[in-house]
Amino acid sequence: MPPTIIENADLRRLNTFAVPARAARLVELDETAGASEALAACAGHGPMMVLGAGSNVLFTRDFEGSILRVRTCGRRIVSASGDEVVVEAQAGESWDGFVRWTLAGALFGLENLSLIPGCVGASPIQNIGAYGVEMCEFFDSLEAIDLDTGAQRRFDAPQCGFAYRDSVFKHGQAARWLILGVRFRLSRTARPRFDYAELRGELARSGVAHPSPDQIARCVVAIRSSKLPDPALLGNAGSFFKNPIVDLPRAKELIDRHPGMPNWPASQGIKLSAAWMIDRCGLKGAREGDAGVHDRHALVLVNHGSARGCDIWALAMRVRDAVHQRFGIVLEPEPTIV
Repeated sequence: MPPTIIENADLRRLNTFAVPARAARLVELDETAGASEALAACAGHGPMMVLGAGSNVLFTRDFEGSILRVRTCGRRIVSASGDEVVVEAQAGESWDGFVRWTLAGALFGLENLSLIPGCVGASPIQNIGAYGVEMCEFFDSLEAIDLDTGAQRRFDAPQCGFAYRDSVFKHGQAARWLILGVRFRLSRTARPRFDYAELRGELARSGVAHPSPDQIARCVVAIRSSKLPDPALLGNAGSFFKNPIVDLPRAKELIDRHPGMPNWPASQGIKLSAAWMIDRCGLKGAREGDAGVHDRHALVLVNHGSARGCDIWALAMRVRDAVHQRFGIVLEPEPTIV
């Protein structure tokens, strides 16, 4: 099937913030086999950007170039050896749908990552994580195509350079590769992870002492649904800022000055709660026109109806400045800002 090409495309329904924006050209890829043809359709039409579910991007203006929208679907078991099973999903697959598929097949590991919005192809770019688990812990490899040459390459975990909400695909190689499919190493043996305090509390309230992976997934969905707005009802991209990581002396200084500041050990130091800091700045529930900070989760910026991307970005800068002034911490946005 040849790619679909739309000139002067409306992007409002293609980003979960639901902000108005247009692209000079939109090329929609439905089959992996058509990737080279889709790249050719983008060539010569200004800069190019890859778009999946639009759940991790904020358009502050129109895009004067070509957007390649990935809609490829498909998932399969690649190999199985004893307890370990390698599965693969095409880049355009819904992440949450893929997680539910693995659980339905009694393949375990991704249950803590239930209900994260977006598509599978975006998961290694962001190294998505939640409730004590990161995607990279179960990552096997990915297949990508060079946007400049059309050559395909397989990346293993070390080549992806995974870190907290980070990978090589967010930096120098961000504009070079189109991810086509991702493989994960999962287990037939359940090894539930519920050391994350919020998840542990939800399980306790449900009266579950020894949870199965399905029970973990249900509790994660319940937690996320209780505090994170549905993008179909209220435009948002989930957590807008990363939780900052600081070294131990800096963390001790901040905790001494701000008793009660939530903190967790991280591989590069101590992770602090951006939501807690935003709340302490009095900005939870703040609103400027239709751009707002969600009243149940201070880390989520929302579009109450007719906010433009530049309005949400201006509010984000107000939040960042307030946190910096009070805590000396500069928050980094999670979404791609266009």
